[in-house]
Amino acid sequence: MKKDGEIKLLLEERRKGASQKLAAARTGMSERTARKYEQSGKLPSQMRAPRTHRTRENPFAADWPWVEEQLRRDQALQTKTLFALLCQAYPGRYQESQLRTLQRHVQGWRLQHGEHREVMFQQEHVPGRMAQSDFTVMNALGVTIGAVPFPHLVYHMVLTYSNVEAVRVCFSESFEALSEGLEACLWQLGGVPLLHRTDNLSAAVRDLDRDGLHDFTQNYRALMRHYDMQPSANTAGCANQNGDVEQSHFRFKSAVDQALRVRGSRDFADRGTYERFLLDLVRSRNLTRSQRFEADQAALRPLPAEPLDFGRELIARVSRFSLIRVLNNHYSVPSRLIGARVKIRVRSESLELYHGAAHVLTLPRLAGRNQRRIDYRHLIWSLVRKPGAFANYCYREELFPTTVFRRAYDALLEARPVQADRDYLRLLHLAASGSETDVEQSIAAMLEANLTPTFDAVREQVVQHEPELALACEKAPINLASYDSLIPSRSQHG
Repeated sequence: MKKDGEIKLLLEERRKGASQKLAAARTGMSERTARKYEQSGKLPSQMRAPRTHRTRENPFAADWPWVEEQLRRDQALQTKTLFALLCQAYPGRYQESQLRTLQRHVQGWRLQHGEHREVMFQQEHVPGRMAQSDFTVMNALGVTIGAVPFPHLVYHMVLTYSNVEAVRVCFSESFEALSEGLEACLWQLGGVPLLHRTDNLSAAVRDLDRDGLHDFTQNYRALMRHYDMQPSANTAGCANQNGDVEQSHFRFKSAVDQALRVRGSRDFADRGTYERFLLDLVRSRNLTRSQRFEADQAALRPLPAEPLDFGRELIARVSRFSLIRVLNNHYSVPSRLIGARVKIRVRSESLELYHGAAHVLTLPRLAGRNQRRIDYRHLIWSLVRKPGAFANYCYREELFPTTVFRRAYDALLEARPVQADRDYLRLLHLAASGSETDVEQSIAAMLEANLTPTFDAVREQVVQHEPELALACEKAPINLASYDSLIPSRSQHG
């Protein structure tokens, strides 16, 4: 059977003026074959009639009615499941190699009788019209800061026309992370699009209202009004409606992984170095989209005069346990604040505490719910006076700032069980009064030497290692001769 290309070559030779015999010889076929295709005026593929007969017997002919009945009952049944049921019902009738045959039969049935599938409608993107954003988890990349794992997210924004992107490191999907991330990304892009679409984040979207429309939170609406953007969100469970940023998540994280491999290390000296690494990568990726970004830039609206400082403000009373409860998490505060009502300014990564107009404390914000952050420095002054409270304190584990302190307590408990709590609290008091690092190093040295880290022994080591400050002060000689020339009487009569 000749191929279409061979016949096309034959016809090309004939158009050049070659005789039928010469054209057939040049294309490697007999004159009779050449005559047949010239007379028919058709290519071999056009002359081939579709085969309607089977070349071998259908091994599933006897059981196909049962298979078809199961498919009509539930089209979600997989072919592997149906094949396993057939093998179970008729042992020895079917072989493992026949699974592919059944899969082809089922596929053909689905094409003719299957349910209608969802159609995706390709959208036409307009410059400056829409930006999409979402959070993506970066933990799988294994980034470390100072050899310590750095679990984090990235707030990721993409202009749908040019696919120019902007990012900001964050640690939760809170409204504060959303608002600060959106502002940072808009300032990176240099303008404001008409629409902003996000996923169904609880920080921005409530449940659907009765008309099936999205109901946005009050804070999110205020954020959109400040930037004069229309809010939009995809339907729950339909990530394809936010497809530009979802696909960009995958490509961005792949690019970060490759850049880390080229760098040869996933460890960074500090967070700022890592953030600069991400911004440099985004900048280089955006250079490949500069042509379409020019159209986006021309259509983007100008930014406001300054970013919106949109932090929630809450009021909390410090309990007699020297704790405050903020967004379902507990934080310790200095005991001098017990009984006071403090104003808390909530940001994405911190809590700023104010009493009246005075700023009194800044705490790192906890992610999630029912978490706690207990700082021993806030409580130790009372604990050393009431050491008996330590044994059953509900946040006792939080009073071991490092593993070394935990080992010190275990060593004290083994050597001096009766006085262990009091001695350990005195060690914490020493750390709070001076340098936690110095105390920790002294404890570690004593544990390494198999010595019990008692308070007196640790304090003695800490004092010995304190640098001696030379405070010798000598009187400098005073020479007033240079001032004499400034006195008028001396300059005139000297």
